[in-house]
Amino acid sequence: MAVYRDAKCKLCRREGAKLFLKGEKCYMEKCPFNKRPTAPGQHGAARKKVSEYGLQLREKQKTKRIYGVQEGQFRHYYEVADRMKGITGENMLSLLERRLDNVVFRMGVGASRTQARQLVNHAHFMVNGRTVNVPSYIVKAGDVIAVKENRKNNKFFEQIKTMKVANMPKWLEFDPEKLEGKVLALPTREDVDSQIAEHMIVELYSK
Repeated sequence: MAVYRDAKCKLCRREGAKLFLKGEKCYMEKCPFNKRPTAPGQHGAARKKVSEYGLQLREKQKTKRIYGVQEGQFRHYYEVADRMKGITGENMLSLLERRLDNVVFRMGVGASRTQARQLVNHAHFMVNGRTVNVPSYIVKAGDVIAVKENRKNNKFFEQIKTMKVANMPKWLEFDPEKLEGKVLALPTREDVDSQIAEHMIVELYSK
Protein backbone atom coordinates (compact mmCIF):
# COMPACT_ATOMS: atom_id res chain seq x y z
CA MET A 1 0.00 0.00 0.00
CA ALA A 2 1.26 3.49 -0.81
CA VAL A 3 2.49 5.46 2.20
CA TYR A 4 2.72 9.25 2.26
CA ARG A 5 6.08 10.17 3.81
CA ASP A 6 6.28 13.89 3.12
CA ALA A 7 5.29 16.62 5.62
CA LYS A 8 1.61 16.23 6.46
CA CYS A 9 1.17 19.98 6.81
CA LYS A 10 1.69 20.20 3.04
CA LEU A 11 -1.55 18.28 2.61
CA CYS A 12 -3.46 20.94 4.54
CA ARG A 13 -1.83 23.66 2.45
CA ARG A 14 -2.69 21.81 -0.76
CA GLU A 15 -6.35 21.54 0.21
CA GLY A 16 -6.52 25.10 1.55
CA ALA A 17 -7.96 23.95 4.87
CA LYS A 18 -6.81 22.48 8.15
CA LEU A 19 -7.23 18.70 8.07
CA PHE A 20 -6.01 18.24 11.67
CA LEU A 21 -3.54 15.50 10.78
CA LYS A 22 -0.96 16.33 13.47
CA GLY A 23 -3.05 16.32 16.64
CA GLU A 24 -2.35 19.13 19.12
CA LYS A 25 0.13 20.86 16.80
CA CYS A 26 -2.77 21.80 14.49
CA TYR A 27 -4.31 23.92 17.26
CA MET A 28 -1.10 25.84 18.00
CA GLU A 29 0.01 29.16 16.55
CA LYS A 30 3.15 27.53 15.15
CA CYS A 31 1.06 25.35 12.85
CA PRO A 32 2.67 25.74 9.37
CA PHE A 33 -0.75 26.28 7.81
CA ASN A 34 -1.18 29.47 9.85
CA LYS A 35 2.16 30.79 8.65
CA ARG A 36 1.79 29.79 5.01
CA PRO A 37 -1.76 28.83 3.93
CA THR A 38 -0.94 28.82 0.21
CA ALA A 39 -0.50 25.60 -1.75
CA PRO A 40 3.01 24.11 -1.67
CA GLY A 41 5.34 24.55 -4.60
CA GLN A 42 6.83 27.42 -6.60
CA HIS A 43 3.48 28.58 -7.96
CA GLY A 44 1.38 27.77 -4.91
CA ALA A 45 0.41 31.38 -4.27
CA ALA A 46 -0.72 31.98 -7.85
CA ARG A 47 -4.43 32.43 -8.44
CA LYS A 48 -5.89 29.74 -10.62
CA LYS A 49 -9.37 29.36 -12.05
CA VAL A 50 -10.66 25.97 -10.90
CA SER A 51 -13.14 24.03 -13.01
CA GLU A 52 -16.15 22.18 -11.61
CA TYR A 53 -14.25 18.93 -12.01
CA GLY A 54 -11.29 20.45 -10.19
CA LEU A 55 -13.49 21.44 -7.24
CA GLN A 56 -14.98 17.95 -7.06
CA LEU A 57 -11.53 16.38 -7.23
CA ARG A 58 -10.19 18.58 -4.45
CA GLU A 59 -13.17 17.68 -2.24
CA LYS A 60 -12.49 13.98 -2.78
CA GLN A 61 -8.77 14.38 -2.07
CA LYS A 62 -9.48 16.39 1.07
CA THR A 63 -11.85 13.75 2.44
CA LYS A 64 -9.42 10.92 1.64
CA ARG A 65 -6.68 12.75 3.50
CA ILE A 66 -8.85 13.53 6.52
CA TYR A 67 -9.61 9.85 7.03
CA GLY A 68 -6.24 8.60 5.76
CA VAL A 69 -7.50 6.19 3.12
CA GLN A 70 -6.19 5.36 -0.33
CA GLU A 71 -8.07 5.73 -3.62
CA GLY A 72 -9.06 2.07 -3.88
CA GLN A 73 -10.49 2.02 -0.36
CA PHE A 74 -12.29 5.30 -0.86
CA ARG A 75 -13.87 4.15 -4.10
CA HIS A 76 -15.00 0.97 -2.35
CA TYR A 77 -16.75 3.00 0.37
CA TYR A 78 -18.57 4.97 -2.31
CA GLU A 79 -19.71 1.81 -4.10
CA VAL A 80 -20.94 0.23 -0.86
CA ALA A 81 -22.72 3.46 0.11
CA ASP A 82 -24.35 3.64 -3.31
CA ARG A 83 -25.91 0.22 -2.77
CA MET A 84 -27.26 1.14 0.67
CA LYS A 85 -30.65 2.70 1.34
CA GLY A 86 -30.60 6.44 1.89
CA ILE A 87 -28.41 9.26 0.61
CA THR A 88 -25.18 7.97 -0.92
CA GLY A 89 -22.94 10.78 0.34
CA GLU A 90 -24.19 10.51 3.90
CA ASN A 91 -23.88 6.73 3.83
CA MET A 92 -20.27 7.07 2.67
CA LEU A 93 -19.37 9.45 5.50
CA SER A 94 -21.05 7.11 7.99
CA LEU A 95 -18.89 4.22 6.77
CA LEU A 96 -15.73 6.33 7.09
CA GLU A 97 -16.71 7.37 10.61
CA ARG A 98 -17.28 3.74 11.57
CA ARG A 99 -13.72 2.69 10.72
CA LEU A 100 -12.06 1.35 13.86
CA ASP A 101 -9.12 3.77 13.64
CA ASN A 102 -11.54 6.69 13.42
CA VAL A 103 -13.59 5.37 16.36
CA VAL A 104 -10.45 5.10 18.50
CA PHE A 105 -9.57 8.67 17.52
CA ARG A 106 -13.11 9.91 18.26
CA MET A 107 -12.97 8.33 21.71
CA GLY A 108 -9.91 10.46 22.42
CA VAL A 109 -7.43 7.61 22.70
CA GLY A 110 -5.36 8.81 19.75
CA ALA A 111 -4.27 12.42 19.26
CA SER A 112 -4.76 11.98 15.52
CA ARG A 113 -6.21 9.38 13.20
CA THR A 114 -2.67 8.42 12.23
CA GLN A 115 -1.77 7.64 15.83
CA ALA A 116 -5.07 5.80 16.34
CA ARG A 117 -4.34 3.71 13.23
CA GLN A 118 -0.93 2.78 14.60
CA LEU A 119 -2.46 1.72 17.92
CA VAL A 120 -4.95 -0.51 16.11
CA ASN A 121 -2.21 -1.97 13.88
CA HIS A 122 -0.24 -2.92 16.99
CA ALA A 123 -3.21 -4.97 18.25
CA HIS A 124 -3.91 -2.92 21.36
CA PHE A 125 -7.70 -3.18 20.98
CA MET A 126 -10.46 -5.74 21.17
CA VAL A 127 -13.92 -5.48 19.64
CA ASN A 128 -16.52 -7.52 21.50
CA GLY A 129 -13.76 -9.47 23.22
CA ARG A 130 -11.82 -10.33 20.06
CA THR A 131 -8.49 -8.75 19.07
CA VAL A 132 -8.81 -6.61 15.94
CA ASN A 133 -5.73 -5.11 14.29
CA VAL A 134 -7.39 -3.94 11.08
CA PRO A 135 -7.87 -0.12 11.03
CA SER A 136 -10.55 -0.37 8.32
CA TYR A 137 -12.74 -2.68 10.42
CA ILE A 138 -16.28 -1.29 10.35
CA VAL A 139 -17.94 -1.18 13.77
CA LYS A 140 -21.65 -1.70 14.33
CA ALA A 141 -24.12 -0.29 16.85
CA GLY A 142 -23.64 -2.10 20.16
CA ASP A 143 -19.99 -3.00 19.57
CA VAL A 144 -17.71 -2.67 22.61
CA ILE A 145 -14.18 -1.43 21.93
CA ALA A 146 -11.67 -1.95 24.74
CA VAL A 147 -7.93 -1.86 25.30
CA LYS A 148 -6.56 -5.38 25.81
CA GLU A 149 -6.09 -6.27 29.47
CA ASN A 150 -2.35 -6.92 29.12
CA ARG A 151 -1.83 -3.49 27.53
CA LYS A 152 -3.64 -1.36 30.12
CA ASN A 153 -0.50 -0.81 32.21
CA ASN A 154 1.33 0.65 29.22
CA LYS A 155 2.51 4.20 29.99
CA PHE A 156 0.50 5.60 27.09
CA PHE A 157 -2.76 4.09 28.33
CA GLU A 158 -2.01 5.01 31.94
CA GLN A 159 -2.11 8.65 30.80
CA ILE A 160 -5.42 8.08 29.01
CA LYS A 161 -6.99 6.87 32.29
CA THR A 162 -6.56 10.33 33.84
CA MET A 163 -7.79 12.37 30.88
CA LYS A 164 -11.08 14.23 30.70
CA VAL A 165 -13.32 13.20 27.84
CA ALA A 166 -14.28 16.25 25.76
CA ASN A 167 -16.33 16.64 22.57
CA MET A 168 -17.38 13.00 22.61
CA PRO A 169 -19.70 12.27 19.65
CA LYS A 170 -23.21 11.37 20.79
CA TRP A 171 -23.01 8.03 18.99
CA LEU A 172 -20.06 6.91 21.14
CA GLU A 173 -19.27 6.56 24.82
CA PHE A 174 -15.91 5.98 26.47
CA ASP A 175 -14.85 5.26 30.05
CA PRO A 176 -11.20 6.35 30.51
CA GLU A 177 -10.78 4.44 33.78
CA LYS A 178 -11.85 1.16 32.20
CA LEU A 179 -10.31 2.07 28.83
CA GLU A 180 -13.50 0.83 27.25
CA GLY A 181 -15.99 2.40 24.86
CA LYS A 182 -19.21 1.48 23.12
CA VAL A 183 -20.89 2.32 19.83
CA LEU A 184 -24.30 3.59 20.94
CA ALA A 185 -25.69 4.15 17.45
CA LEU A 186 -24.60 4.58 13.86
CA PRO A 187 -23.24 8.06 13.08
CA THR A 188 -25.42 10.45 11.08
CA ARG A 189 -24.45 13.39 8.88
CA GLU A 190 -24.82 15.75 11.85
CA ASP A 191 -22.11 13.80 13.70
CA VAL A 192 -19.46 14.58 11.06
CA ASP A 193 -17.77 17.80 12.16
CA SER A 194 -15.37 18.08 9.21
CA GLN A 195 -16.29 20.57 6.48
CA ILE A 196 -17.01 18.09 3.68
CA ALA A 197 -19.27 18.63 0.66
CA GLU A 198 -20.03 14.96 0.08
CA HIS A 199 -22.45 15.67 -2.77
CA MET A 200 -19.50 16.88 -4.89
CA ILE A 201 -17.73 13.53 -4.35
CA VAL A 202 -20.84 11.65 -5.40
CA GLU A 203 -21.12 13.81 -8.50
CA LEU A 204 -17.47 13.09 -9.35
CA TYR A 205 -17.81 9.32 -9.04
CA SER A 206 -21.18 9.13 -10.76
CA LYS A 207 -19.90 10.65 -14.01
